[in-house]
Amino acid sequence: MIACTIYTVVHVVQSDSEQVRGLPKTLWLVIVIFLPIVGMISWWIFGRPVETHLPPPMAPDDDPDFLRKL
Repeated sequence: MIACTIYTVVHVVQSDSEQVRGLPKTLWLVIVIFLPIVGMISWWIFGRPVETHLPPPMAPDDDPDFLRKL
């Protein structure tokens, strides 16, 4: 449990403040430290930043702009 708490604390600290969901980053840090089990679960479900997925790169023959230039 100590290792999971440390991992979560490090993740909270390294997260971008603007992308943290629900509560301010400092409040998440306090919750994770003082309520380890509830804080960890809450952070991973409700607080951690959502990763943005970029569209996969297109192959040149699938790109209409590239084909028009040929």
